[in-house]
Amino acid sequence: MTPMEAYLAAGREAGCPGDQMANFVNAGIVLQPRQLAASAAARLCDRSDGPTAVGYGGARGGGKSHWLLAQMGADDCQRVPGLKCLLLRKVGKANLENFEDLRRRLFGSLRHEFSAHRGVLTFANGSRIIAGHFQAEKDIDAYLGLEYDVIGIEEATTLSSRKHQDITTCCRTSKANWRPRIYSTTNPGGIGHAWYRTKFIVPYLERLKAGEVAFGGTPNGARGTHALPETIFVPARVTDNAFTNPEYARVLANLTGWQKRAWFEGDWDIAAGQFFTTFRRDVHVVDDFDETRAREWFCALDYGFTHYTVCLLGCTDGDGNLFVVDEHAERLWLPQRHANTIHAMLGRWQIGDRRLGISDLKRFVAGADVFSRQSDGTTIAAQYARHGIKLTCANTDRINGWAEILQRLGDVEADIRPTLFIHRRCGRLLETLPVLQHDPHRPEDVLKVDADEDGVGGDDAADCLRYLVATKGRTVRARKLRGI
Repeated sequence: MTPMEAYLAAGREAGCPGDQMANFVNAGIVLQPRQLAASAAARLCDRSDGPTAVGYGGARGGGKSHWLLAQMGADDCQRVPGLKCLLLRKVGKANLENFEDLRRRLFGSLRHEFSAHRGVLTFANGSRIIAGHFQAEKDIDAYLGLEYDVIGIEEATTLSSRKHQDITTCCRTSKANWRPRIYSTTNPGGIGHAWYRTKFIVPYLERLKAGEVAFGGTPNGARGTHALPETIFVPARVTDNAFTNPEYARVLANLTGWQKRAWFEGDWDIAAGQFFTTFRRDVHVVDDFDETRAREWFCALDYGFTHYTVCLLGCTDGDGNLFVVDEHAERLWLPQRHANTIHAMLGRWQIGDRRLGISDLKRFVAGADVFSRQSDGTTIAAQYARHGIKLTCANTDRINGWAEILQRLGDVEADIRPTLFIHRRCGRLLETLPVLQHDPHRPEDVLKVDADEDGVGGDDAADCLRYLVATKGRTVRARKLRGI
């Protein structure tokens, strides 16, 4: 098999249609298997039920920028005349230098003009790529109200959820033969880590676990008539990029701690400043739990209204392990509605020959705020009590609470056995716990953070876990004696 035949075969294996591969060949562009998988995902955006966003990346050195500009310029812009694309990256000077370097390497065989002053690359058919940039998030506002058929965002986690949402409103078209889409590349970490993980990584991991993901992240059945997800993520590591010098790969491989897991392994459960660095999804997350193992059941609640109200159900087994087996997390609900759902959550679990109920719990603790008297003299705790949930005050010591969680997580790399496990149905806890950061002014504490306007992120579920783990029966009885 000739190199060209092997390249075309790799494209077919990744799911790239023939005309797409022809576009890359005509431009003299050779993409690697993971990049071809990302381009195949880009073509799925053509389908009326296809994705509207494709993410590519993870670890450093995976050829993200090369793929992004190649897909936009050599494929999208060549097949639809007059396409208007925005390539957006933080810090203008670095963006233009990177853009100029890639333009020279990628488009030498394609007729085009480039205005360095305006940062606009125009192809012979009138399609163009505009090199946009921002230094501060407010600079994004300059693009609002404009229309772009394609938006490419480099290092997408440098954008907050709000600004990313703002820029997505610009991705629209009046062309009958085109369906708008957004491409993004990034590494773990940054201000946008939480929303990007929620939007791209979590759905990818769920499809991967269910066996619904083919090579590179594209969905199985993508060539058929199956419905497709809204977002597709294609993971990439430095080992996927044969053109990266081996010295750089060794530099990444020789890193330690969070840097190795994030930059070399592309692990989205780790980032700079992460508090729970020993959390491992493959170790601490369980798919099933046998209720007969439970020796003691208990609940914790972290109250909120505009913030999330989170309730966690946990139990211990005969070996001293603690399992968080269920979760209720909603916001903008009144206590009665929460209480009804919490009762139903308990009823999903069996104790002997009957369903678990409030009376079977050793304790049901909550943060001190639910016991504070409101202007009318009542408390949130009293409202829950009217619906059959009697709350007692949790141990709210933050430092010792976080330390207890860390101790129970263990450290598999140091051969320290974990004693805390979380059921996969506890989605909000598993989404937010791994990305919590150290408080820079108090390193032994977790940095307090609220969920954004879309409900992404926040520390509510982690606070609830802290109450669940740190509050012991003796503490609760002592507080009762003091009349709390």
